[in-house]
Amino acid sequence: MIENPAAQLRARKPDWLRVRAPTSPAFAETRALMRRLNLNTVCEEAACPNIGECWSQKHATVMILGDTCTRACAFCNVKTGMPGPVDLLEPAHVAEAAGALGLEHIVITSVDRDDLPDGGARQFVRVIEELRKHAPKTTIEILTPDFRNKQKTAVEMIVAAGPDVYNHNLETVPRLYPTIRPGARYYHSLRLLDQVKSLNDQVFTKSGVMVGLGETGQELHQVWDDMRSAGVDFLTVGQYLQPTPRHAKVVEFVPPATFAAYASVARAKGFLQVAASPLTRSSYHAGADFAEMQAKRRAKAGA
Repeated sequence: MIENPAAQLRARKPDWLRVRAPTSPAFAETRALMRRLNLNTVCEEAACPNIGECWSQKHATVMILGDTCTRACAFCNVKTGMPGPVDLLEPAHVAEAAGALGLEHIVITSVDRDDLPDGGARQFVRVIEELRKHAPKTTIEILTPDFRNKQKTAVEMIVAAGPDVYNHNLETVPRLYPTIRPGARYYHSLRLLDQVKSLNDQVFTKSGVMVGLGETGQELHQVWDDMRSAGVDFLTVGQYLQPTPRHAKVVEFVPPATFAAYASVARAKGFLQVAASPLTRSSYHAGADFAEMQAKRRAKAGA
């Protein structure tokens, strides 16, 4: 009898990657709220290992523009296909969710929408506007796609809307882009981050990479140098986990001590904030990290 491949994948995970199944009432309440408002979350769609912890604390990362992506990245669990129409009620629902959850900080991401003339940028703007109107005390972090072939105008309109943090992940080293992120281009993504800073240097910029895909330490160091050249403030580094047997395989489970070493190197390169651990994800502890990053900027300005 052939064993379930997914079960084999879970069995191979080292102890430091094991998480508890979500059981708290707050987890169920968060899920019910997302269902009621017809909102998607990257927590569910991307099979995030931290969903139990985050939802139990009523922290959820909303994924706008539907649940279907026009790309097919080898690492991502979000389904691929032709998305449906843009939900014009979605921005108001996001603002309602922020209020209901009592969020001090919210993270908004999206699927890639290569089918839309603006790549979905206008929907990000609408969401930011609704949050500013109905949840003015909530700080806003956005995690956008690369807006391929639409970058300049898309980024301009989003930055003008005034998010507190603009995140765009490079995901991996340039050598692995053809197999891991085939629909994207490394230097295109790097230019996007640089463009944000050139438009408004007060917006915190953030980017992240996954490790365990076969990259080398030297390649990672070069990526971090490239990020710093683009003015990136905040770096996240987390372990890649294969969501299903059809996705890219894990080449290595990187031990916690190596993550600590990576964090030390990255801080020495000048990042204002670094989060590096096996379970680190773009929006993991985002609110606390944002508050710390603000404090570091103020301290640096006053030095």
